[in-house]
Amino acid sequence: MNCLQRQDLEPTQHVVIADLGEKNLKLLKPGQEENTFPFSFSKRPISCEENSLGTPWGLHEVTEKYGEGEPAGMVFEGRKAIGKCWHELPDTSPEQPCSVTTRILRLKGLEDGLNSGPGVDSYNRYIYIHGTNHPDKFPMNISAGCLVMLDEALIQLYDQVPVGTHVMIIK
Repeated sequence: MNCLQRQDLEPTQHVVIADLGEKNLKLLKPGQEENTFPFSFSKRPISCEENSLGTPWGLHEVTEKYGEGEPAGMVFEGRKAIGKCWHELPDTSPEQPCSVTTRILRLKGLEDGLNSGPGVDSYNRYIYIHGTNHPDKFPMNISAGCLVMLDEALIQLYDQVPVGTHVMIIK
Protein backbone atom coordinates (compact mmCIF):
# COMPACT_ATOMS: atom_id res chain seq x y z
CA MET A 1 0.00 0.00 0.00
CA ASN A 2 2.87 2.41 0.77
CA CYS A 3 4.22 1.87 -2.77
CA LEU A 4 0.87 2.92 -4.22
CA GLN A 5 0.72 6.03 -2.04
CA ARG A 6 4.31 7.01 -2.93
CA GLN A 7 3.50 6.69 -6.63
CA ASP A 8 0.07 8.36 -6.22
CA LEU A 9 -1.65 5.27 -7.66
CA GLU A 10 -5.04 3.76 -6.99
CA PRO A 11 -5.14 0.02 -6.21
CA THR A 12 -6.18 -2.24 -9.09
CA GLN A 13 -9.01 -4.73 -8.72
CA HIS A 14 -6.67 -7.68 -9.36
CA VAL A 15 -3.21 -7.88 -7.79
CA VAL A 16 -0.35 -10.27 -8.49
CA ILE A 17 2.27 -10.82 -5.79
CA ALA A 18 5.41 -12.66 -6.90
CA ASP A 19 7.63 -13.69 -3.99
CA LEU A 20 11.14 -14.43 -5.31
CA GLY A 21 12.12 -16.13 -2.06
CA GLU A 22 9.15 -18.51 -2.02
CA LYS A 23 8.86 -18.79 -5.83
CA ASN A 24 5.10 -18.44 -5.44
CA LEU A 25 2.99 -16.09 -7.49
CA LYS A 26 -0.38 -15.19 -5.96
CA LEU A 27 -3.30 -13.76 -7.85
CA LEU A 28 -5.67 -11.85 -5.58
CA LYS A 29 -9.14 -10.97 -6.84
CA PRO A 30 -11.90 -9.38 -4.77
CA GLY A 31 -14.38 -11.84 -3.33
CA GLN A 32 -12.48 -14.88 -4.60
CA GLU A 33 -10.03 -17.32 -3.13
CA GLU A 34 -6.43 -16.51 -4.02
CA ASN A 35 -4.78 -18.56 -6.74
CA THR A 36 -1.16 -19.55 -6.17
CA PHE A 37 1.18 -20.59 -8.96
CA PRO A 38 4.83 -21.68 -8.92
CA PHE A 39 7.33 -19.72 -11.01
CA SER A 40 11.05 -19.33 -11.51
CA PHE A 41 13.15 -16.33 -12.40
CA SER A 42 16.64 -15.23 -13.44
CA LYS A 43 19.69 -17.42 -13.01
CA ARG A 44 21.58 -14.18 -12.27
CA PRO A 45 21.44 -12.21 -9.01
CA ILE A 46 18.24 -10.23 -8.43
CA SER A 47 18.71 -6.78 -9.93
CA CYS A 48 16.80 -3.84 -11.36
CA GLU A 49 19.84 -2.62 -13.31
CA GLU A 50 19.88 -2.56 -17.09
CA ASN A 51 22.05 -5.28 -18.69
CA SER A 52 22.25 -7.22 -15.39
CA LEU A 53 19.95 -10.00 -16.65
CA GLY A 54 18.63 -10.11 -13.08
CA THR A 55 14.97 -10.15 -12.10
CA PRO A 56 13.80 -6.72 -10.90
CA TRP A 57 11.69 -6.16 -7.81
CA GLY A 58 9.13 -3.62 -6.69
CA LEU A 59 5.78 -2.47 -8.00
CA HIS A 60 5.00 -3.13 -11.67
CA GLU A 61 1.90 -3.30 -13.84
CA VAL A 62 0.88 -5.58 -16.68
CA THR A 63 1.13 -3.15 -19.56
CA GLU A 64 0.71 -5.49 -22.57
CA LYS A 65 -0.47 -9.05 -23.22
CA TYR A 66 0.53 -11.30 -26.13
CA GLY A 67 -0.40 -14.80 -27.22
CA GLU A 68 -4.17 -14.92 -26.92
CA GLY A 69 -5.38 -18.10 -28.62
CA GLU A 70 -1.92 -19.47 -29.42
CA PRO A 71 -1.20 -23.10 -28.50
CA ALA A 72 0.78 -23.90 -25.37
CA GLY A 73 4.49 -23.94 -26.21
CA MET A 74 4.30 -21.37 -29.04
CA VAL A 75 7.63 -19.54 -29.36
CA PHE A 76 7.67 -15.74 -29.52
CA GLU A 77 10.38 -13.53 -30.96
CA GLY A 78 9.94 -9.79 -30.57
CA ARG A 79 6.53 -10.55 -28.99
CA LYS A 80 5.33 -12.16 -32.23
CA ALA A 81 4.47 -15.85 -32.55
CA ILE A 82 6.89 -17.59 -34.93
CA GLY A 83 4.33 -20.24 -35.92
CA LYS A 84 6.08 -23.13 -34.17
CA CYS A 85 5.99 -24.55 -30.69
CA TRP A 86 9.32 -25.08 -28.94
CA HIS A 87 9.09 -28.87 -29.25
CA GLU A 88 8.78 -28.53 -33.06
CA LEU A 89 12.10 -26.72 -33.43
CA PRO A 90 15.14 -28.58 -34.78
CA ASP A 91 17.17 -28.16 -31.59
CA THR A 92 15.28 -28.73 -28.35
CA SER A 93 18.36 -29.71 -26.36
CA PRO A 94 18.74 -28.69 -22.71
CA GLU A 95 21.59 -26.37 -23.71
CA GLN A 96 19.23 -24.03 -25.59
CA PRO A 97 18.59 -20.70 -23.84
CA CYS A 98 15.24 -20.11 -22.17
CA SER A 99 12.79 -19.06 -24.89
CA VAL A 100 9.70 -16.89 -24.50
CA THR A 101 6.76 -19.24 -25.01
CA THR A 102 2.98 -19.70 -24.64
CA ARG A 103 1.89 -16.25 -23.39
CA ILE A 104 3.52 -12.93 -22.51
CA LEU A 105 2.50 -10.51 -19.77
CA ARG A 106 4.80 -7.52 -20.30
CA LEU A 107 5.65 -5.59 -17.16
CA LYS A 108 6.26 -1.90 -16.67
CA GLY A 109 8.00 -0.70 -13.51
CA LEU A 110 6.10 1.90 -11.49
CA GLU A 111 8.81 2.99 -9.04
CA ASP A 112 10.95 5.76 -10.47
CA GLY A 113 14.65 5.13 -9.91
CA LEU A 114 14.05 1.52 -8.82
CA ASN A 115 12.40 -0.20 -11.82
CA SER A 116 11.37 2.78 -13.94
CA GLY A 117 13.58 5.36 -15.60
CA PRO A 118 17.10 5.49 -17.00
CA GLY A 119 19.29 2.47 -16.29
CA VAL A 120 16.61 0.48 -14.40
CA ASP A 121 13.50 0.48 -16.61
CA SER A 122 11.71 -2.91 -16.51
CA TYR A 123 9.69 -2.06 -19.63
CA ASN A 124 12.78 -1.18 -21.64
CA ARG A 125 14.47 -4.33 -20.30
CA TYR A 126 11.59 -6.41 -21.74
CA ILE A 127 10.68 -7.99 -18.41
CA TYR A 128 7.83 -10.46 -18.89
CA ILE A 129 5.91 -13.23 -17.24
CA HIS A 130 6.14 -16.01 -19.85
CA GLY A 131 6.36 -19.74 -20.52
CA THR A 132 9.46 -21.82 -21.09
CA ASN A 133 10.94 -24.28 -23.56
CA HIS A 134 12.51 -26.12 -20.59
CA PRO A 135 9.63 -27.47 -18.49
CA ASP A 136 11.93 -30.32 -17.48
CA LYS A 137 14.21 -27.82 -15.69
CA PHE A 138 11.36 -26.09 -13.85
CA PRO A 139 11.53 -24.66 -11.17
CA MET A 140 15.25 -24.02 -11.67
CA ASN A 141 16.02 -20.35 -12.28
CA ILE A 142 16.86 -20.18 -15.98
CA SER A 143 15.60 -16.86 -17.36
CA ALA A 144 17.42 -13.67 -18.26
CA GLY A 145 15.36 -11.57 -15.83
CA CYS A 146 11.77 -12.61 -16.52
CA LEU A 147 9.34 -14.57 -14.38
CA VAL A 148 8.82 -18.02 -15.95
CA MET A 149 5.80 -20.28 -15.49
CA LEU A 150 4.64 -23.64 -16.77
CA ASP A 151 2.07 -23.53 -19.57
CA GLU A 152 -1.12 -24.52 -17.75
CA ALA A 153 -0.52 -22.10 -14.86
CA LEU A 154 0.54 -19.30 -17.21
CA ILE A 155 -2.56 -19.65 -19.38
CA GLN A 156 -4.77 -19.57 -16.25
CA LEU A 157 -3.02 -16.42 -15.03
CA TYR A 158 -3.11 -14.77 -18.46
CA ASP A 159 -6.84 -15.41 -18.81
CA GLN A 160 -7.60 -13.84 -15.41
CA VAL A 161 -5.32 -10.80 -15.41
CA PRO A 162 -6.34 -7.67 -17.31
CA VAL A 163 -3.89 -5.07 -18.63
CA GLY A 164 -3.23 -2.54 -15.88
CA THR A 165 -3.08 -5.11 -13.08
CA HIS A 166 -0.48 -4.31 -10.41
CA VAL A 167 2.31 -6.85 -9.95
CA MET A 168 4.41 -6.63 -6.79
CA ILE A 169 7.70 -8.52 -7.07
CA ILE A 170 9.13 -9.13 -3.60
CA LYS A 171 12.82 -9.99 -3.25
